[in-house]
Amino acid sequence: MNFLPISISIAHRRIVIVGGGRVGLHKATILSRYTDATTDVRIISPEFREGFEALPFTRVTKRYDAEDVDGAFLVYVCTEDSELNARVKRDCEERGVLCSVCDNPALCDFISPAIYRDENLTVAVSSDARDVRRSIRVRDNIRQAFDNGTISAL
Repeated sequence: MNFLPISISIAHRRIVIVGGGRVGLHKATILSRYTDATTDVRIISPEFREGFEALPFTRVTKRYDAEDVDGAFLVYVCTEDSELNARVKRDCEERGVLCSVCDNPALCDFISPAIYRDENLTVAVSSDARDVRRSIRVRDNIRQAFDNGTISAL
């Protein structure tokens, strides 16, 4: 895989998360740190695990339909149903929508790095979807270095 590390504006954009389980909640929680009132985030799922109600996003309680990704800028697919995941990916490709199928890098147009954020400074660590745990360890080391004053954001 060759993923280009970029930062991308999501202001005034629609983002869709398909899946109301553990992975969907994790993605939505991270996403909530980078959105404001101009970002339209919709989460599609027949049911939602506890925790989604605390997020400032629209929950749509239903099964996924192809029309759910119409007008989306980014789509995160976070279900445990591999057939549904592949279908959402195909629907996104047909519409020219960037799609990330969590836990399946081969179906991803983009991946989410391990992130350390302090005010307006963001450090993203990625292993090109090859070793997520290593990326997390490096991110945690970066966090610790900032917390301990070993490095600073002057």
